[in-house]
Parts: sequence; C-alpha cells; structure tokens
Amino acid sequence: MFQKIWQSFLCNQRDNLPPYPTAIASPQQPTPRSTSDRTHFLPKSSTLSIVTQFYPPDYAATGQFIQELAAQLGKQGMNVRIFTGQPGYAFETPLAPPIESSENLHIRRSRTSRLWPQRIRGRAFNGLLFCLRSALHLIKSAHRGNILLLTTEPAYLPAIGYLVHLCFGAPYVCLLYDLYPDVAVQLRVVPAKHWLVKLWDALNRQIWKRARGVIVLSSTMKDRVVRKCPDIEDKISVIHSWADPKWIVPRHKQDNWFAHQHALVDRFTVLYSGNMGRCHDIETILKAVEHLQNDPIQFVFIGAGAKRQEFRDRVRELNLKNCLFLPYQDKKHLPYSLTACDLSLVSISPGLEGIIAPSKLYGILAAGRPVAAICEPHSYLRQLLAKARCGIAIDNGDGDRLAQWIRRLTQNPALTARLGENGRQYLKANFTPEIVARQYFEILSAEAIAPTRCSRAKRQPSQLF
Repeated sequence: MFQKIWQSFLCNQRDNLPPYPTAIASPQQPTPRSTSDRTHFLPKSSTLSIVTQFYPPDYAATGQFIQELAAQLGKQGMNVRIFTGQPGYAFETPLAPPIESSENLHIRRSRTSRLWPQRIRGRAFNGLLFCLRSALHLIKSAHRGNILLLTTEPAYLPAIGYLVHLCFGAPYVCLLYDLYPDVAVQLRVVPAKHWLVKLWDALNRQIWKRARGVIVLSSTMKDRVVRKCPDIEDKISVIHSWADPKWIVPRHKQDNWFAHQHALVDRFTVLYSGNMGRCHDIETILKAVEHLQNDPIQFVFIGAGAKRQEFRDRVRELNLKNCLFLPYQDKKHLPYSLTACDLSLVSISPGLEGIIAPSKLYGILAAGRPVAAICEPHSYLRQLLAKARCGIAIDNGDGDRLAQWIRRLTQNPALTARLGENGRQYLKANFTPEIVARQYFEILSAEAIAPTRCSRAKRQPSQLF
C-alpha cells in the first residue's frame, strides 16, 4: 500500500515550468518596509536552512523555485544553506558538485539520492534515503541555522524537521507543494479510512502544530489544511507561485525559433506545457481536440507524466492529426516554448482542488498568453483569472465549451492579444520574484528571531484569494 501511495506521489511530479511560489501583495495592505529596513532587524548570523530533494541542474520545478527563492533571499541579506540531492531529472548533467558556495548561499548535495532514478521503486527508495541523509545532516547543529524551511519533496520530509525540533528545539517552517495523503485518497490509491491515512493525518497535525509557520500555494489548499487542523489557522500563509517577467517576455511567433522549428507560426496554437499526470484533467482537453480536428488549429503537448502515453494512444486511435507531442524542454528554452502559442491550458482533475496547485500558470502569464483553466467551480483559479481578466475557466468535462472558446479566439486576434497583455500586467503587479521573496523574507526572518510562537502577534502575508 505504501508503494501505491508513492506511485501516486511520483505521478504528480511538478511540471518543468519554473515553479516560483509567490506571495501576493494586496494594495489594501501597508507597503512593506524597504529591504534595508528589514535587514537591519536581522541578526548578523541569521541563516536559513532549506531542505529539498530536487535542485538545479534538475529541471523539476520545485528545485528551480528554491534556487530562485534562495537567490532573492540572499539579496535581502539572509544567509541560505541548501541541503539537496544529486540530479535525478537533469538533461546533460548526471552529477553536480557535492558542495557549492557563493555570497550568502551554500549548497550541499547528498550522495545517496540517485539509485535507479528512472524507476518508480528507485525514486521511492531515493526519497527514503534522502530523508535519512537529511536527518543526519540536520543533527549537526552547525548546519541547522536559525530557521529550517522544509519542503514536501519528498512528501514526508517535514517529519524530519519535526524530529529535529523535538530533539534540538530547532524552529522550522513547512512549505506544502501538494497535500498528502489527500492526493492518494482522491486518486483512489488508498481508502480514506485506511489506517495509513489516519496515521499520516495525525502525524501531519503534530508537524504543523509544532511548526513556526505553514506555507501553502492557494486559498483552497489553506481551507483543506484548516479543516484538518483548525488550531493552526493563524500560522498558515498563502503564497502563490511566481514567474520572472524579465526572463519570460512576449514574443511574436514570427520571431520565435521554437515556433519555426515546429511549424507553429502560421497556425493558431494551443499549448499544454508540463506534467500530464493523474492529477491533471487531460480528458477534457481531448474532447476539445476531437471537436476541433477539422479546424486550422494545432495542439502542442510538452512534458511527461502518467497520462501522456495513454493520451498519445487515444489520439492515434482517433486518427487526430492536430496534436504534436514534445518532451520536456530545457529551462533555457522556456521563454521560447511558452511564447510559441496563442493560448495556453491549465488543468486540475476533479476532486483535487486545494490538494495541488499548478505552477505552470505563472509562466503563461509572463509570456503574455491567454489562459483556459479546466477546474472545479470553487477553484481559486477562477477568482485569479477573473481578477486578471486574462482568460476563462472551464468546468471539468466540458470539452464543448473549451472548443467554442478556442474558436472564438481564432476569430478575434485583438481579444487574444488583450487577454494576454492583461495577464502579464497582473503578474507584474502581483507575482514577480521580488514581490514573493519579500513576503518569504518577512515570514522567515520573523520566525528566525522569534523565540516562541506565542510571543508575537498573529501575522500573515496579504492575500488576494
């Protein structure tokens, strides 16, 4: 049963878009103090230790996010130590230096996280080994720093922070990319009343209660966590994903080598870029593809995942000629692959709202492309798209409406351009690395200098959703 839960976890590997979890600054909130003001209150030896299994040159989005977050926090005066593993999903770099150091940043890579990285059982075993190595690493007080940031890569990594806290009193903050064991339950890998689910939930509650803070990626994820553990509502911070509008910029397809290479310049192109796993609604997209098979519209699917091969087989069975499947692209190609389309898609499978949060959305906004999000009626994505005025939300299963929306955009280039520009401007106002890192800085630096949770007032970063 444990192996099945791990399989569902691995099916939900993050897409290759830069993950950029982002805190959203609300215009109604007071303007944060300047960087120099905030750094003044940091102890000179203030150090943040981040533990995460994936880190560049891995292309896993979670690792890319940590890399960018660490760089931004370093600019704001925080020393950052990262404990991670050797690459498991890199393109041309099978091994990375075990130790790397630069100003305000020190990286240490574990030697034990690369056994059979392409196999399900190997990945699960690697995750266990990485947790053991992390525990040994954190036992050494010199590496713990003032505050720990523990990600859910792998899913049970926060338990290590909990144990270290019990043994040494080290304060820690949990960053939840996905909510487990909820993913496994919703995918029907394990029954909701199974003893393992009850044990995992009970352990999560203890971990969250002892944590100085819990960071989640959406308001609906916060709602789920609060239902599980109401006592921690005041310590949950909603921090959305980000993208860098200085790196991903709008490009005309005529000036885009990626669009020329794949013959996308002269056809209206719909892009799905990222993981095609069991947590993503590919079925609704397939219905739209069928409806539009005789229209001059090209669908492009970039990435991998548990549903990819099944999707390709179905396209072949239906003899659909309007689909192009490409592998994950190197990060350096993302500014071109994301702008080689006219519309981009985001999807969440039914029942998984608040359990996962697609990071691909923010790269799409930076690229200046409209968004069609396939999700449930209560999804936070609907509020976000409505505020940004950058696209449309489609109910799961409604491939007809998705097809109609795509046809509308093909007939109205001005609307397509306006929606894309709206999304980019909204991202620049709310989802840039600087905005988000400032919110992370305020949370983590406050936790680093606070002796106990009860000694400070209730605090939470501003939210829009």
